[in-house]
Amino acid sequence: MMLRLLTWPFRFAADLMGMILSLAGSMLGLVIGFVFCALGVLLSLTGIGMIIGVPMVIFGGGLMLKSIF
Repeated sequence: MMLRLLTWPFRFAADLMGMILSLAGSMLGLVIGFVFCALGVLLSLTGIGMIIGVPMVIFGGGLMLKSIF
């Protein structure tokens, strides 16, 4: 019990740092997903780019959904 009381600031700092890194990773995934969607739409505007553009939009949308939930 005494050891748990003495180490709570370190456990709190480690949990806080993990939460911040998790949120930063989610935000990065959201931004990368948006970039993939935007590039996929731009590629899909050209006729030949649809072959690469449509899967990029699907992948970017999935990445954004995964980072939100």
